[in-house]
Amino acid sequence: MRARAAGLALGFAADRMLGDPARFHPVAGFGTMARDVEQEVYRDDRTTGVAYTAILVGGVGAAGLVADRLTARRPVMRTLLTAAITWAALGGRSLSREASYVRAWLEADNLPAAREQLTHLVGRDPSELDEDEIARAVVESVAENTSDAVVAPLLAGAVGGVAGIAAYRAANTLDAMVGHRSARYRNFGWGSARLDDVLNIVPARLSALLAAALAPIVGGSRTDALRTWTRDAHRHPSPNAGPVEAAFAGALDVQLGGTNVYGERVEHRPTLGDGPAARPDDIDRSVRLADAVGVAALAVSVAVALRPRRRQRQDR
Repeated sequence: MRARAAGLALGFAADRMLGDPARFHPVAGFGTMARDVEQEVYRDDRTTGVAYTAILVGGVGAAGLVADRLTARRPVMRTLLTAAITWAALGGRSLSREASYVRAWLEADNLPAAREQLTHLVGRDPSELDEDEIARAVVESVAENTSDAVVAPLLAGAVGGVAGIAAYRAANTLDAMVGHRSARYRNFGWGSARLDDVLNIVPARLSALLAAALAPIVGGSRTDALRTWTRDAHRHPSPNAGPVEAAFAGALDVQLGGTNVYGERVEHRPTLGDGPAARPDDIDRSVRLADAVGVAALAVSVAVALRPRRRQRQDR
C-alpha cells in the first residue's frame, strides 16, 4: 500500500512538472485503438455500444490488474509503474496551461486567437463568443476537468491501483469519444456515458467539497460555495459537472451557465451562482483553485491508499 501511495504522489509530481507525455501517450494510443474498433463493430444500438465499452474498459482494467499482480512483491517496480500510469492519466498541468493561454490572448485583446485556443478546452462553438463568454467557458472547463482529469484518476488509483487508474481513464476517454448525444452516438455511446457518470459520482462530489473548503484561497467564502453547490447543482444537465461547477461558481463569486452552441445544437442552461459574469481575471483564480483542489485530492488519495487492509486489521 505504501508503494501505491508513493506512486500516486510521484505521478502527480510528474504531471505538475512535465505535463502530458510528449510522445507515445498511452491515452492517445488507446483512443486510436478504440476508434479502429468502433469502425469495425459500430451499430446504432445500445447493446453493441455496451459490449464495445465493456470489452475495451474491461481489457484495459485486466491488463492493469495483471501488472499489479506481477509487481506485488516488487515495491520499487510497483511504485514506478503506479507513478507512470498516474502521470499518463492526470491532466492537471495541461488544463492549467491551456486556460492560461486563453487568458493571455484575452489580455492581448486578441479574441480570434482566444477563441481558437478555447477549442482545446471545450466542445462548444466559440466563433461568436465575447470576452466574458470565453472566460465563462474556461472557468467551467477548469472546474469540470479538475474533477474528471485530476481528482477521479487519483481516487481510482487509491482504491484500485494501476488497474483502477487504467480502467477509469479508458472509460473517461470513451465517454469523450462516443458519449455525447449526437445522432451517431445517441444509442451506441449510451453505455460509455452512463459508465462515466457512475465512476464520477464520488470524485465530482469530493471535488465540489474541496473547492468549497478551499474557497478562501481565491478570496471566496466557504459558506457561499456550499450554498451554491447544494442549491444550484441539480440545475446542470450533467449529474457530476453540476456539483463541481456550482461549487466553483460559489467559491469564485461568479455566475456560470447560460447558452452554449454545439454545432447545430443549442443548449440553454440555467445559471449557477449569484455573482457577476465571469471575467478574464477569474480564469487565473479558477486555475489557482483547481491547483489547490488537486493537491488536496492527492492528500485524500494517499490517505485512502494507506488505509489498513481488512486482513491486516484482523491480524492485529
